Amino acid sequence: MKDRDFMRLALEEARLAAEEGEVPVGAVLVKDGEVLARAHNRREATGNPLDHAEMLALVEGARRLGGWRLEGTTMYVTLEPCPMCAGALVQARVARLVFGVRDLKLGAAGSRYNLVSDETIHHRLEVVEGILEEECLSLLKGFFEGRRARP
Repeated sequence: MKDRDFMRLALEEARLAAEEGEVPVGAVLVKDGEVLARAHNRREATGNPLDHAEMLALVEGARRLGGWRLEGTTMYVTLEPCPMCAGALVQARVARLVFGVRDLKLGAAGSRYNLVSDETIHHRLEVVEGILEEECLSLLKGFFEGRRARP
């Protein structure tokens, strides 16, 4: 499978989030071509502010690998990670980050901040952006337009 294929899986997760009334962000954690974890935002359902798609995928990936060091993994996410999630990716030693659309307000992989490639931090990720960007953006725009249209 290629980056586009794994991003399609992340988009499936994002659609599930939208169906549940969550901000439609999906994440997939992969190692050696195998999907370790799939997740989507769950903050509304759980009431837990940490339940971003990336965080949930990292927790499941660590459980599956038997430890917190997720070296050699790639995180696919439909929206550029926020500072919390970007920091967690660094802490977990994820090797690559592939995301669909930039988050100009809170993106921490180069848009607003750059936690994943900061030269003063002990670990840096390879970053690939813009994979299935139009599909990711369309899903987010549609979700928020629907929210604004509600009385």
